[in-house]
Amino acid sequence: MLLNVSQLTQHYGSALALDGVSFNVEKDSCTAILGRNGAGKTTLLQTLVGVMPATTGKISLDGKDVTTAPSHKRARSGLGYVPQGREIFSDLSVGQNIEIVLRNHRFSEPDTLRDEIVTLFPVLGEMWKRRGGDLSGGQQQQLAIGRALASRPKVLILDEPTEGIQPSIVQAIEDAIRDLKGRMAILLVEQYYDFARSVADDYVVLDRGRVVKAGRGASMDEDDVAAFLTV
Repeated sequence: MLLNVSQLTQHYGSALALDGVSFNVEKDSCTAILGRNGAGKTTLLQTLVGVMPATTGKISLDGKDVTTAPSHKRARSGLGYVPQGREIFSDLSVGQNIEIVLRNHRFSEPDTLRDEIVTLFPVLGEMWKRRGGDLSGGQQQQLAIGRALASRPKVLILDEPTEGIQPSIVQAIEDAIRDLKGRMAILLVEQYYDFARSVADDYVVLDRGRVVKAGRGASMDEDDVAAFLTV
């Protein structure tokens, strides 16, 4: 396994947000985290990348314990994160958003990585000099993913990448995930059931901070996963 999460707990004050969460993400695969609003999905991702501290439990990346590592060290160890809401640098150009990450990580072949990102999302090349804030929501989502890919992650973490996105760009993101999961692991939080089912090799369902169901992506319909997502 590339990412191992073992008995992870996290508290908001006295409230238990994550309760003994355990799962694995395998190399070159996509694992979907599903659940109703308030189930703990975003809290889980923020704990994995170090935005929130774990109370107990263990997070291992490629065999290395990163449970207490600061966010920047987790990023350098191979965790790429696209948060809900994208959070691009709106006053910087598309190119500057990506170049900042490339320069920070000091890869030996930044031009090759830049070309890979633009090939995956051609619109970024077309709008390279445009302000990030001038892009549509879907284009900003592609930029946010491209920026995360500029760190060459081992695990790409996506928090609801299809939220508020037009169908044509949802399809582009689906195609990108299918392409990327042959080169890295992907951890996907998604409310859109059909999208998650289409790309997931494995799934995990959270409810009130606990894992209540898990299995293979191909079995999501048979396992009646959708029933766990209805209000």
